[in-house]
Amino acid sequence: MEKIITMAHGAGGKQTSELINDIFKKHFSNPHLTSDDAAVLDPPKGKMAMTTDGFIVSPADFPGGNIGKLSICGTVNDLACMGARPLYLTNSFIIEEGLPFSNLERYAAAMEKTAHEAGIEIVAGDTKVAGKGQVDRIFITTTGVGELVEGASPAGSKAAPGDAVIVTGDIGRHGCAILLSRDNYGMEADVQSDCAPLWGTVKSVLDTTKNIHVFRDATRGGVGTVLYEIAAESNVGIKIDRPAIPVDPAVQGVCGMLGLDPVYLACEGRLVILVPKAEAAAVLETLQNGPYSKNAAIIGEVTGELPGRVIMKTEIGTETLLPAPGGELLPRIC
Repeated sequence: MEKIITMAHGAGGKQTSELINDIFKKHFSNPHLTSDDAAVLDPPKGKMAMTTDGFIVSPADFPGGNIGKLSICGTVNDLACMGARPLYLTNSFIIEEGLPFSNLERYAAAMEKTAHEAGIEIVAGDTKVAGKGQVDRIFITTTGVGELVEGASPAGSKAAPGDAVIVTGDIGRHGCAILLSRDNYGMEADVQSDCAPLWGTVKSVLDTTKNIHVFRDATRGGVGTVLYEIAAESNVGIKIDRPAIPVDPAVQGVCGMLGLDPVYLACEGRLVILVPKAEAAAVLETLQNGPYSKNAAIIGEVTGELPGRVIMKTEIGTETLLPAPGGELLPRIC
């Protein structure tokens, strides 16, 4: 019979110790991981960035990743978008009674692998077990700390007229992969989530130039929502060229059949970067030589006209207002 999580695993006794030793210590071991009440760490040399995030994706396993990988990528990418090298991460697991041990170990192994790639150490954590039906399998909450790269200070409020708008790859794959994984539509398509840790991508860009105005990861609400957020924060207009936006043919096909717009589908491995036009060519070349950004593209520019609005040039050459995002675009994608 397959071993499962029971309420005893969250009670703090023998079973809890076994859970910690057999899964978490096994996969998260590093010099800073602690069994005490808090980790004692060396501080960053300069300013630091700190972020926290919750992950409740349904289903917890999806093509291209799972909730464990996603929890590391989401935290690392939030730090990276502030120009911060990821250092430390803590996590909290809320596990539904009855979850197979093999599932939990799979998620922990994915976290181990992704954290190693991103260069971040998991240093402390907490585990709770909820009764059957109180949680959808497993929820993970993370907090990350990073060290700001000297000379870099990107922010959503720093977009300026004349900036080029770059996306680091084809968009909408994560949202599409999650949608298909739910099997609500009887559709089949070869769509893998783009879920990836992007500190290496950001570092390569910052090694090219520190003069980056905005990094933003296009998660919930996708690229369209991110552009509207930046336009509002910086009080600028943004013009994008729809044919220039890279979209995987399979994603485009699914969106066409369901009446969805990939501009609003979530990514978990794509950045929107705003950079002065004079730096754009060098940044694009750097990105196109990276493992997670080979089909990066310049998709538009920032303008002083129509602040707070995003204007889209269509496939037939006309210009239209990109609809502002609203409502529930696609639930439970992270």
